[in-house]
Amino acid sequence: MYTITIEEIHQLLSQHNLLVTPQKDFMSHPNEAFDTLSYNSQEIEGQTLFFCKGANFKKEWLVDVLNTGVTTYISEISYGFPEQEILVTDIRETMAIIAQAFYQNPQDKLIKIGITGTKGKTSVAYLIHHILRDAFDSKVALFSSEETTTDGKTYRSSVLTTPEALVLYKQMAEAVEAGVTHLVMEVSSQAYKTKRAFGITFEVGVFINISPDHISPIEHPTFEDYFACKQQLLLNSQQVVLNDQSDHFDVLEALCLTHDIPTVTYGSSNADYPVIDGPDRREFHLEATEDFLQINGDYHLAMFGHFNHGNAAAALIATALVEAPKEDLKNSVSQCTIPGRMNFFELPNGAYAFVDFAHNYLSLSALGTFAQDLRPDGKVILVTGSAGGKALSRRKDMGQAISESYDIVVLTEDDPDFESPAAIADEIQAAITNPEVEVFREMSRAKAITLALSLATAQDVVIIAGKGTEAGMKIEGKNADYLGDGYYTKKWLENTKA
Repeated sequence: MYTITIEEIHQLLSQHNLLVTPQKDFMSHPNEAFDTLSYNSQEIEGQTLFFCKGANFKKEWLVDVLNTGVTTYISEISYGFPEQEILVTDIRETMAIIAQAFYQNPQDKLIKIGITGTKGKTSVAYLIHHILRDAFDSKVALFSSEETTTDGKTYRSSVLTTPEALVLYKQMAEAVEAGVTHLVMEVSSQAYKTKRAFGITFEVGVFINISPDHISPIEHPTFEDYFACKQQLLLNSQQVVLNDQSDHFDVLEALCLTHDIPTVTYGSSNADYPVIDGPDRREFHLEATEDFLQINGDYHLAMFGHFNHGNAAAALIATALVEAPKEDLKNSVSQCTIPGRMNFFELPNGAYAFVDFAHNYLSLSALGTFAQDLRPDGKVILVTGSAGGKALSRRKDMGQAISESYDIVVLTEDDPDFESPAAIADEIQAAITNPEVEVFREMSRAKAITLALSLATAQDVVIIAGKGTEAGMKIEGKNADYLGDGYYTKKWLENTKA
C-alpha cells in the first residue's frame, strides 16, 4: 500500500539539506521502490529500506541485513558498501522525513493533542482519550507510555512513551486507515531529543509540570537540556494548555507570548480556569471569571488525589479546544479510570493501599502528601525502587521525596536491567536525609509488597510505587517473570482474609 522510490528519497533529502552522498552514487536506479521501512535488523520483509540508527549500531548487524537481500540502507556513517548506502547528516531527522512521506503524511489527517510533563502525562492522556472517545464514537487513537490503540477499540502494551519515528508514523497511518479522527499522544523529552516527533504540529499541546528527571549521561546531561526538550512541544503546537502552578511557569508563559501561541492556563486563582478542590477528595470545581470554553462547574472523579483535579482540568480544557461536545463532560470524567494510577485497596484492618506508577520526585511527593492528608493520624509506607540504566539522577530525588513525605520505605527492585538492585537501593537510601524514616530492604519485589502490607496498621496508607499494572521485570536485558504489583497486593489480601 505504501511505497517510496530512490528518486523521491533523493528529492526529500536534498530539500531538507540532509544528503551527503552525491546524486550519481545512488541514482542509477531512480525508480527502485521500497514497501517497508525498518531500523531493526530482525524486522526485514519485502523491499526494505533500512536505517542504521544509534551510536551502538554495529557493522555486523548491517551485514546480516544485506545478506537478507536488502539493497539500500541509510546511515550517518559509511560502512564500506558504497553501491548500497545513502549517507546523511542526521539519521533521526531523515527517519522522520522519509516516514512522513512514505506513510502519506498521516500527521496532517488527524487532530492531535500532545501532552508533556514530568508527572501526570499518562493520567491526562487517558482522561482526554476517555472524553473524546465518548464524544466521537471511539474514533480516537491513543499513544501512551502504557497502552497504544490506533483504532480506538483494540489496545496493546506500549514499548516507548513516544515511539521511534518509523513506528510513530506507521501507527498514525493505521489510525487514518481505521477512520480515526483524533490522536491523543504523550510526548516525552526524548521524543524531541531524538527527533521522533520531528515535523509534527499539534493542534493542542498540554504542558503539565516540570522538575528534574531523566538526567544522566545517556539521556539528558543537564536539567536545562531536559527542560529545553520539553519546551519544544509548546513551539510545535497551535495552542497550549499550561498549569500555572508548575515550576518555571514564567519561562513557559514567556515562551508562548514571544511566539504568539494562544494559551489557556489552569490551576491557581490567577489562572484562566482556577481549580477549586471540593470537600470530597474526588471532587473539584472549575471557576473561571470568563468561561469562554463553557466548562465551569462541579466535577467528580473516579480517582483519589487532589493532584488529579489539575490533570482533569487540563483534559477538560484540551478537549474543549478541539470542540468536543460539552453535554457529557461530567459523565465522561467521572467514569474514567486509569490502569496503574491510584488503584485502591482496603486492607482487612482498615489500612489503605494504592498501586501507582509514581517513579520520580514530583509523583512520589504528591502521593506522599496525598496520603498524609488522607490519613493524618497514620503512617505513610512506601514500596519503591528505580530502573537500571537510565534516569540516574532520579535516585537522589526519590531519596529527597522519601525524606519529606514518608515514614517507612521498603526499597526493592524495579526493572534493574544490568544494574544491581541492591546498588540502586544504596543510592536511594544514601539520599534519605530524614533520620526518622524507617528503611527496610527487600530485593524481591513480591516479598517487598508483602512486607509493606504486613507493616500497615489501621490508620496507615501503603503506596506501592513504580510498576503499576506492568507485569514482567527487566533483568539483564531480558523480561523476567513478575505478575504485577496489583497481583501481589490482591494475593496478600486473599491470603490474609483466608
